[in-house]
Amino acid sequence: MVTPKFSALAEALGAGNPEQFLFAFSILYLVVVALTVVVYNLGFARKLPILKTAIVYIALLFGSIFTTLLALRLPVVESLLIATFVLGAYKYRMYKEKKENAAQS
Repeated sequence: MVTPKFSALAEALGAGNPEQFLFAFSILYLVVVALTVVVYNLGFARKLPILKTAIVYIALLFGSIFTTLLALRLPVVESLLIATFVLGAYKYRMYKEKKENAAQS
């Protein structure tokens, strides 16, 4: 019997075990949603009315289901972590630069 090859995080959560698959998928989904929300807020979020914001987050929740399916075999979570660090560093640099410009003015 051939077992499918899972990503490192999916394997660590026990996705290779059929009895643990639902648990692993649920945890992986929550991690993907959390990281996607952070990446969205750090890099792409704008001030929107409350209804439009709700629609964006609902679409994000549904899209994360497909992203989680990809995360079972591909390093999606690791990529989202890298994106979080890069966008966080960018936001920090922008904040620091804006603060220095305000102090000079």
